[in-house]
Order: sequence, then structure tokens, then C-alpha cells
Amino acid sequence: MKKLLFFAVICSLFVACRAPKQPADLIVHHAMIYSVDSAFTVYQAMAIKDGKIIALNTNDSIMQCFSSEQIIDAGGKAVFPGFIDAHCHFLGYAMGLQQCDLVGTKSFQDVLSKLVTYSQTCKTEWIVGRGWDQNDWTDKTFPNRKKLDSLFPDRPVFLVRIDGHAALANREALLRAGIHSATKVDGGVIEYTFEKDSTWTLPEYRKDIAHLHYPYWSPTGILIDNAVDMVKQVIPDATAGTTESALLQAQKNCFEMGLTTVDEAGIHKQDVELMDKLQKDGKLKMRIYAMLSDDSANYTYLNTGPYKTDRMNVRSFKFYADGALGSRGACLLQDYSDKPGWRGFLLSNPEHFMKYAKLLYDRGFQMNTHCIGDSAVRLLQWIYNHPGNISLSKNGMVIATPNTAQTPVKERRWRIEHYQVCNTADLKNNHGIIPSIQPTHATSDMYWAEERLGKDRIREAYAYKKLLDAAGMVALGTDFPVEDISPFKTFYAAAVRKDSKGFPAGGFQKENALSRRETIRGMTIWAAYANFEESEKGSLEKGKFADFIILDTDLMTCDENAILNTKVVGTFINGEQVYKR
Repeated sequence: MKKLLFFAVICSLFVACRAPKQPADLIVHHAMIYSVDSAFTVYQAMAIKDGKIIALNTNDSIMQCFSSEQIIDAGGKAVFPGFIDAHCHFLGYAMGLQQCDLVGTKSFQDVLSKLVTYSQTCKTEWIVGRGWDQNDWTDKTFPNRKKLDSLFPDRPVFLVRIDGHAALANREALLRAGIHSATKVDGGVIEYTFEKDSTWTLPEYRKDIAHLHYPYWSPTGILIDNAVDMVKQVIPDATAGTTESALLQAQKNCFEMGLTTVDEAGIHKQDVELMDKLQKDGKLKMRIYAMLSDDSANYTYLNTGPYKTDRMNVRSFKFYADGALGSRGACLLQDYSDKPGWRGFLLSNPEHFMKYAKLLYDRGFQMNTHCIGDSAVRLLQWIYNHPGNISLSKNGMVIATPNTAQTPVKERRWRIEHYQVCNTADLKNNHGIIPSIQPTHATSDMYWAEERLGKDRIREAYAYKKLLDAAGMVALGTDFPVEDISPFKTFYAAAVRKDSKGFPAGGFQKENALSRRETIRGMTIWAAYANFEESEKGSLEKGKFADFIILDTDLMTCDENAILNTKVVGTFINGEQVYKR
């Protein structure tokens, strides 16, 4: 019997090898293909047809069973699923490419020098820049507008801090936004100084407040969180042509880094429509998971339901619970260590989040909320766990009905974006909430974060391994342009816990490092799961999109010092090569 069985197997193999080869559009062979499937299987070759993977196997098997006019010999190089950036600002990054780049400035004088140079070629009336961080300067206090006023007395200047949660505006920009000594804003801060400022004059349309000791209270120009939007709203919009060219340049940069899907963390309806059109026209090949901003114009999607194509997925909304730790806008359970009496603030009242959690729950949309501070995390975690138990009265008041049945949060895949400062006790109540984290935040903030949080709380911040253990997965991103666009810096920060300078020598809070496998999963299949897309992307398996990258370095086996020097050899979407080094 055994001999007959052996003979049958040999015959079947012979017939298989002699059978006509199946046509494929692309064959990749002699590679280290990390499938990132459930077993983390490694293959040598794969065949692709009609944009999807049709087989993965050994070199001999694939070459004997398939034929193609396009064959790539990978020469032993590593192949991974295309990277998914689970949290970024693709449009913001694109438009920022046309603004004054202030990332890496070492002083406010450095900022001013760059602005003067930029202003000489800037074709728009407004001078807009982004990327300054006072924590990188010798003088770590916030700058003020005085020098901007002297350099640009009649031209509005608006400079956004690296985290996007604070900005510096000159006098002209403040006046155009209607900001004056009596302006107040919910969920934000307008900083003032008590001094007589003869250069500041009350706008004619605000003579009604002339009695309020004006101009003795003078805006410094620093705006935090919701106050930033007051100026943003008066900056003229870019033309569609300008936005299109910016998006295509951003796409090119992403492909060079091996990104094949970006999760756009907060976007407006008209921008989704533009991107969707560019995708359908074949210009924008990048896959986009679009989180709609918390804005009334975007809530029309609640009436029509989620929107999905192969390249665009609109089924979630992005909320902001609090601000950033660097600008002290994160909402904490206890006082800031370097500012007693101050705990930050929520950007909206709790009823707002409860109301929309209920609406999104009822309409089948995902809720993704920016939470930096442990107080913000605790609030949103409670709301996430009880959305089906919330009802609204006719006047919009929130009513708790604790006996109402609800879909488990694990099945809804609701996300907390950043999850930066966590309280260990709260992790026990995670119940499947997905932490969407950005590892380079840890290695960027580590120089000053302990000043904000103190020695005890810092150990509960950037605790990625704890978050993984609590949730069972983490979705990894960069938050570009807040951080660098490079996913290799993400990998390095997550697995090695060092910044691009190799600091610190032993790694920052190394006990919360992720393994290399966990990091790759967070950049691929877990990110796809967080987007409800794990059945079509995130791993290299039969029937899934042929979104993959070829690297010159094997991230799974290389020395840690080689990670940041990794280069993408080729990026493929649907089996089409969209980038070649």
C-alpha cells in the first residue's frame, strides 16, 4: 500500500510539472517573502494576476507552474506587505510641502531667518509655516509675535507648531481672525501679556470693546488647540490644481518609503471627493483610509452610510478629545509636573463625544479619537464601552440606559489615536479598543516628557508593550508631518526604542519595546484590521491585493544599526510598480 501511495504521489508531481503553465501578470522569485500571515510564513516566490496574489510557494514550484512576461528576480532581497501608515495627515503633509519648513530649527532666530528667505519667493499673501518646536531650543519658552510684526507688518504670518496643536500668529493674522484682548475660545487658549503696546490698535469693527483696558492686554500671538482654528479659517483655500499637484508629490514621497495605504486622520468631505476623483482618473494610486473630521458638513455621510472602493474607504470619524503634551494641552488626571495647578483641558465637553458615539454606533461607523492625556483616555474609553447604552432626548440631551444591549467594542474596532499617557488601572477596561500609536512620538518626546509628567507617570507613557498586551494588537503609524514620514524610523523606535541619533544607548523605557514581528504586524496586518481591511490587504496571501515592497535590507534579521539605512527597491500596488529605486 505504501509503495502504491508513493508511486501515486510521484505521478501526480510529474503530471503537475508537465501541465501547461498558468498565465500570470507578474512573478517574483528568489526572494525572502514575509507573508505576515497567521504563521508568519516565509516564501521564496509568488505569482500575481489581475492585481491579486494567485500563489506563493518555492522558486521551483512557482516557476514550473506559472508563466509571465514580467518576471522579477529579487536576488534574495526581503519582500514585505506594503506598509500601512495607520495614522497620518496625508493632505496636511502634501500642502505643507508648499509651506515654509520649520522642522529642526534650533532657535526662534533660526525660524525668523527661514521665514525671511521663504518670503522672497512665496507667491501667496499669507506666509504659512509649520514644524517649530520650542522644546528643541535653548530657550524653551513660547515665542511671541513682536519680531514677526516688525519683519512683516502688513503681511499675515501663521506658524504652526510641530504637533499641530499650537501656533504663532503675527498681529496682521490675529486682526484678520478677529482676535483681540476680549476674545475667548472654548477648548483652547489665546495667550496674552499685560503690557501697553502702542503698535496694537483696535480694529474699527471692535470699537464696542474699547472700554476693556485695551491695549494693555495684548495677545502674544500664541494660540493653542481650538484657538489655532480661528486663524486657519480665514486663510484662503488652495485651488484644486494646487491641491492636486501637492497630493501627487506627497504620493511620490510615500511610495519611496514603501507606503501603499495611508490612514488620513481627519479630512473634509470635499477633500475626500477630490482624492476619490484622482483615484478614479488613475492619477492617485495610493490607497486611503479616510477618517472624516468632526465637522457638521461631514455628517451627511451618516445619512448615506460608509463609502468604499478598492482605493478609498470612508467609514470612520476622527475626534479630538484633548491637545498635545508638548504644548500642555493634553488632559491629565493630575497636574503637570512643570505647571502646578494645570491639567490641560478637553477640546469639547463630554456630552459632545457621547452624542456622536451614539450616532456612529447606530449608523455603523467607526469612532477614532485623539487622546494624549490619561484623563482623556479614561473618558473616551468609558464612552466607547457604553455607546449602545446612550440615548438622546429631543433636545439633544444625553440619557444613560444601562440595560440596553450593545455590540461589543471589539467587534466595532473603535480606536484611540495616540494613547500616549495611559493609566495602568484603565488598561484592564480596554475590552478590545484598538490603540493606534506612533512609536516615534516616544523617541521625540523623551527629552522633555518627564518634565511634564514626573518620574512616576512617565513610566505609564508611551507604554506600547502594555497596550499590546491589553488590546491584543496595535496599529502603528507616523503621524506625519508631525513626525518624519519614514516607516523605518517607526520600526526602529518601536523595536529598538531609540531615535535616529541612536539615543539613548540602552533604549528609552526598553521594557515597552515591541518585537520585530509585532512591529511588522502593527505596520501591516494589524493596521489593516484596524481599517476593516484585513481580508484584502496587510499580508501576502492568495486572493489578497498584490501590495508589496522589496527592500535592500531584511528588517527581521539585520543588525539594529542597519534599520535606518534601509532603502525601498520597489513599491507595488495591485502588482503595478509605482516606485523603482
